[in-house]
Amino acid sequence: MRVLVTGGAGFIGSHVVEALRAGGHEPVVFDLREGTGRDVRDATAVSAALAGVDAVCHQAAMVGLGDGVADAADYVSHNDLGTAVLLSSMAGAGVRRLVLAGSMVVYGEGRYTCADHGVVRPGPRTEADLARGRFEPVCPRCGAELSPGLVGEDAPADPRNVYATTKLAQEHLAAAWARCTGGSAVSLRYHNVYGPRMPRDTPYAGVASFFRSALARGEAPRVFEDGRQRRDFVHVEDVARANVAALTAGSAEGVLTVFNTGSGEPHTVGEMASALASAYGGPAPVVTGEFRLGDVRHITADSTRLGAELGWKPVVGFEEGMREFAAAPLRGE
Repeated sequence: MRVLVTGGAGFIGSHVVEALRAGGHEPVVFDLREGTGRDVRDATAVSAALAGVDAVCHQAAMVGLGDGVADAADYVSHNDLGTAVLLSSMAGAGVRRLVLAGSMVVYGEGRYTCADHGVVRPGPRTEADLARGRFEPVCPRCGAELSPGLVGEDAPADPRNVYATTKLAQEHLAAAWARCTGGSAVSLRYHNVYGPRMPRDTPYAGVASFFRSALARGEAPRVFEDGRQRRDFVHVEDVARANVAALTAGSAEGVLTVFNTGSGEPHTVGEMASALASAYGGPAPVVTGEFRLGDVRHITADSTRLGAELGWKPVVGFEEGMREFAAAPLRGE
């Protein structure tokens, strides 16, 4: 299969390209980093790249926190306009198979259970509570403590920042494209991806890159809040294999199918910082109590649907992955 990989020179995209080649497929890299001005917002360039292509793996995006509004136009332009141009060009070229790099950020906060009120959805945490060190969300009905759990694909979306909003809009665009063309569209909602070739000092994938960059400078990783935030850290090679599985599976036509893509092993941010520092041989993490307004407290995935329907399962364990990540060069080093 000949597959156009947008963002194919980037962190995740480059691993997808390698996984496709290993599977006997022919990846075609489309990326601004190639120095050719190949921008998904350029309909002429996209249409030319789609010639002879069987499927598209859409990894290109402007990534980051997107926690303000000053750069909202840039996020919307790169992520949503870019996706719209790509989908329009695919419709014209008759390409009917798409795998989209989705994100767990579309959920906002994770799944919580109140002892008295069952599953609830707490609102955004207030600056006043965070400043007092009250990091855990509480039940919106009674104010009681909550128990965090795994988020399934049927959880309602609740994006909490500009970046998250553009990722949800990408899914809506892909769903509309699938309905209009009868195409097959899959969104893999990545959790916290880490691994070799991650850009240094980037907010993408949460704190993994920041911690690794700090260790490379001989500094202790600085852990925000109390370090007990739960995340799902998934290795980039497992994510790349999930993309190949989604591209080659017989997905439903005319609809968007969504899959959580995580390791299935929740860990706290503090645990990740300690494991990485230990593997690197650097200074132990420092828990600062600092916070970023708009961050969510706990977000971990239930990725069983991806395994059940596509036969995928992660193979890189947390400890093994952190040892490798500690020794791997980052992009920009």
